[in-house]
Amino acid sequence: MAHPKRRTSTTRRDKRRTHVKAVADNIAICPTTGQPHLFHHAHWYEGKLYYKGKVIAEKEVAI
Repeated sequence: MAHPKRRTSTTRRDKRRTHVKAVADNIAICPTTGQPHLFHHAHWYEGKLYYKGKVIAEKEVAI
């Protein structure tokens, strides 16, 4: 296995790491409910599952 002959300097290390950044997720607002959610993700609101502003499933309540 290869081993470095010289220690990598902090400047060289930091130059390599400049492009690695944390990016916040894009948040969408549902046109029907007005609730924030992630793009391309379904979300629950008041017992209903919404995707693209339409109800795709409802939560059944057992009594």
